[in-house]
Amino acid sequence: MSRTPLIVHTIPALRRALDRITKKNATTALVPTMGALHDGHVSLVRLAKRRARKVIVSIFVNPTQFAPSEDFNSYPRTWKADIARLTAEDVDLVWHPDVKTMYPDGFATTILTEGPATVGLEDRFRPHFFRGVTTVVGKLFTQCRPDFAIFGEKDFQQLRVITQMARDLDLGVKVVGSRTVRDRDGLAMSSRNVYLSPVERSAAPELYRAMKETVRRLRDGDPIEAAVAGGAEILKMAGFTLDYFEVRHGETLAPIASLKDGPMRILVAANIGETRLIDNLAV
Repeated sequence: MSRTPLIVHTIPALRRALDRITKKNATTALVPTMGALHDGHVSLVRLAKRRARKVIVSIFVNPTQFAPSEDFNSYPRTWKADIARLTAEDVDLVWHPDVKTMYPDGFATTILTEGPATVGLEDRFRPHFFRGVTTVVGKLFTQCRPDFAIFGEKDFQQLRVITQMARDLDLGVKVVGSRTVRDRDGLAMSSRNVYLSPVERSAAPELYRAMKETVRRLRDGDPIEAAVAGGAEILKMAGFTLDYFEVRHGETLAPIASLKDGPMRILVAANIGETRLIDNLAV
């Protein structure tokens, strides 16, 4: 029978717990989350278990990565269901700080990144976002001191930004990307999918279809501009409003002009109704 993971809410309790679970030099892997866990998160936990002897999951809805117009207050919070999932996966430790613990009175430090954080994708539409992400993830890394940190590839630009930050700042953690988990119809699993109405949910898989069709056309030798325009048209016909639908270098995220420029990845952000979905696919 699975045991409930140890749950801690304060820095002193976290340090005591870490001393306990890392005795005998046990390796640790951290899975940072904002809760509302789904099968995609479970896949991250299972990868963490393959990488390390002990697994830590953080649950913290980070206010600094939400703009005033975004959904911080309504972001889904499913604490009891989350703990039940983590218990079933035999997670060792859950780090669940409150906002005052993460951002105490007088907090005045942020981590600013360039490189993949300034390539004109998410940063163009959510200029506040990566500053909030890198600051909170930097804190989680220094608080939890993991050997590995597991992030999903669905948030691909975020994965590249955090990987760069950890390397540049010598944080001593290896950032590991995990493949995107999808529903049977291709929609990438996301906590925000609960916002979709039934009609929107039926149209949402067109996001994946548009990317796959674009990949097919690129592999068949179509020019990048034509292939991208075709994918964008699929989404517009399905009722999406596009923020971006682009082919970028698969590592630097820089724009590319030719199929010869290196590994390619399609990255997309689009709105359907009131819900903003992001996704990506390697070419």
